[in-house]
Amino acid sequence: MYSFARPFLFCLDAERAHDLALTAIEAAYRTGLNPLLAAKPAPLPAKVFDIEFPNPVGLAAGLDKNGAHIDALAALGFGFIEVGTTTPQPQPGNPKPRMWRLPEHFAVINRLGFNNAGVDALVRNAERARYSGVLGINIGRNKDTSNDRAVDDYLFCLERVYARASYVTVNISSPNTQGLRDLQEEETLKRFIGTLREAQEKLAAQHGTRKPMLLKIAPDLSEAELDGMAAVLLVAKIDGLICTNTTIDRSAIAGAPHAHEAGGLSGKPLFQKATSVLRGMAKRLGGKIPLVGVGGILDGTAAADKISAGASLVQFYSGMIYRGPALIGESVEAIRKQAAP
Repeated sequence: MYSFARPFLFCLDAERAHDLALTAIEAAYRTGLNPLLAAKPAPLPAKVFDIEFPNPVGLAAGLDKNGAHIDALAALGFGFIEVGTTTPQPQPGNPKPRMWRLPEHFAVINRLGFNNAGVDALVRNAERARYSGVLGINIGRNKDTSNDRAVDDYLFCLERVYARASYVTVNISSPNTQGLRDLQEEETLKRFIGTLREAQEKLAAQHGTRKPMLLKIAPDLSEAELDGMAAVLLVAKIDGLICTNTTIDRSAIAGAPHAHEAGGLSGKPLFQKATSVLRGMAKRLGGKIPLVGVGGILDGTAAADKISAGASLVQFYSGMIYRGPALIGESVEAIRKQAAP
């Protein structure tokens, strides 16, 4: 069905099409028409950071920023859903237009800027959802919060999402909030992650259950920066690492319409860069920290390649724009085939 709807959606502004697609997925769920969108894949269980996943293919953060469509998205067959990024206070994000498709490259550029209704709204939505599967909640800082106070925003969100989340992702790698990526610098990261890890353990004691905390990183870090980051994460004993967010590099789409637009590039042109970071971090971390592979998954082969590069789980978002829900089952089956003896 998505192959018929895509030409219509691609006639619309990218952000308007995003909203309309979510509305359609929600309508299909409420009317029992999900099978027309995607057939649920057969189980392919995976246990990662002590969580049982029905399959290793998840939805990346960004598609459902406010957790308003959790049940509908989960019904498509994802092994896990990640919602957000959410911030302490509601914010409108950057001025429109702020999202562009590059169909000839199977790519998207966005500079949305953490537009969301605030963490309390997300938590209310998540608590109303009937979904009992694996739910990740991605947290960030408000645009007007300086980096020297950023940890307070993350602590605020961590405390509020902790009870409902299966795991929490700390997003310090979006290129669309000014200065956010500076939090990835080694000494800054050491203090930042140390504070969050202390809060995580206190919350575990308060709630009687420990929720994993993951870090999502950028694909644009140098080898030396990745070395420093790996050292920090091993000492901090973070539960997982997501490789990667969008890129500011435009070399793969040079000369294309909209290539000059500021923001993060995702989709197929991101695959090699993101997978290289994934492979490099897998080597640096030596199996001590599980990895999630994200970036440029447009077919099952790409999903399986992320697993080969060291990922235990994979996620996609832009792939949904170009391939629709059929990509979920295709990715699960490619990973299953790869794992078969």
